[in-house]
Amino acid sequence: MTTIVAGGAGFVGSHLCDRLIAQGEEVVCLDNLLTGRIGNIAKLLNRSAFQFVHHDIVEPLPPLPHVDRIYHLASPASPQAYQRLPIETLRVNSEGTRRLLEVAARCGARILFTSTSEIYGDPLEHPQRETYRGNVSSTGPRSMYDEAKRYGEALTTSFSDTYGVTTRIARVFNTYGPRLDPGDGRIVANFVVQALRNQPLTVYGDGTQSRSFQYVDDLIEGLVRLMESDYSGPMNIGNPTEYTVIQFARLIQKLTHTDSSIVFETLPGDDPRRRRPDISLAKAVLGWEPRVPVVVGLERTIAYFRDELTNDRSARHEAKLMLSQMAS
Repeated sequence: MTTIVAGGAGFVGSHLCDRLIAQGEEVVCLDNLLTGRIGNIAKLLNRSAFQFVHHDIVEPLPPLPHVDRIYHLASPASPQAYQRLPIETLRVNSEGTRRLLEVAARCGARILFTSTSEIYGDPLEHPQRETYRGNVSSTGPRSMYDEAKRYGEALTTSFSDTYGVTTRIARVFNTYGPRLDPGDGRIVANFVVQALRNQPLTVYGDGTQSRSFQYVDDLIEGLVRLMESDYSGPMNIGNPTEYTVIQFARLIQKLTHTDSSIVFETLPGDDPRRRRPDISLAKAVLGWEPRVPVVVGLERTIAYFRDELTNDRSARHEAKLMLSQMAS
């Protein structure tokens, strides 16, 4: 089986590439490295079953082999990234999605679009079920991501209805784990990096807003099961265990053994007050639910960040060298 992973050098995409190679697939990784990192896929570059193509899927796609599966994970995903790259975020989830859907239609391939819990906005329903239509601002500070993903879902559904493309839609909730960029800007990366540097942990708002965190291995298992299932509608993939932000900050303090204090800053606009998935559908259809306890996943993630911060400069140099050698 030959599979395209768009955004395959990103945090989640690189873990998916690892999984697919391990189960015997040929993988073509498409990534423009705008937010992905070549170091994430360094161990795969010499594998005969793996091909890295440095390309922006917004542009006409290069010649590709006949493919059986397409995972579309190409998009900035953290508020810091998509607010810095608003047009790129809108385009990759619209024009880029269309290009991949056209490949799927031409090859008769199955395609999975990774949507997000952000399509629920600041939810009025809790926990959030797939039938909930959301509470989203089309012009707010997060709209470039929220609305891009909502449009991507609509486009994916239209290709299925109009051209008979076999599609899957995963609504991904907060995910953490090794290969998160230290500068990612989201809660896990911020708290862990600040704690390891003995800096104050920054909590926005009063800390009573809630989030649910899933370990990356659980997400990958959910994506693969969804791809190979017979279910075509949107499906939540997330961990229903809910933490307030202040609870999570104190957990990071405990696990990192830091002396860092907690400081409070103004809550950004449109920041969701509560976020928790209802995963009844994933349990019923896929037999899937998270397996990695939050504390176990955080311990692995903290170990990764500790090593990343220690070796950051040499790792970045090695990645740049690797990319220049590939280009030549």
